[in-house]
Amino acid sequence: MKRSIGIAVAAATMMMGGASMASAQDAEVYIAADATAGAAVFRQCGACHMVGPNAMQRVGPPLNGIIGREWASFEGFRYSDSHIEAGETQGGVWTVSIMSEYLQNPRAMVPRTRMAFAGLRQEQQIRDVIKYLAGFDADGNEVDPAPVLTDNYGGM
Repeated sequence: MKRSIGIAVAAATMMMGGASMASAQDAEVYIAADATAGAAVFRQCGACHMVGPNAMQRVGPPLNGIIGREWASFEGFRYSDSHIEAGETQGGVWTVSIMSEYLQNPRAMVPRTRMAFAGLRQEQQIRDVIKYLAGFDADGNEVDPAPVLTDNYGGM
């Protein structure tokens, strides 16, 4: 299993044209994560966010296609100024590494956020929920999360 994941990451790296091997190797832990477990973790987010083909705005915006999406970009959602500013500071795109940091402690990255979620403390839960989220495109269709995770790692 680990060998096939490593081969998939190496192949994805070659196809990315210029992405570093370090980023692809770092993305491997997210590719190896458990999306089913991530769906269970996402239930904590479900009161405010949705994913999938029928996802709608709730207290927070839908998270379809969030990995690789620009910060504060869901049309019709009123983002706080602090969220918009934090997005600009972080480079403007939700990469895997930024989402991982954000999920650990949202208020550390966006000090005046309206989001009440305190964060996830277990690294595996963060990896699992990120893999789950990467499995949805912008329209809420299920997709293979591996290329999304590798192309949008944003780490090294």
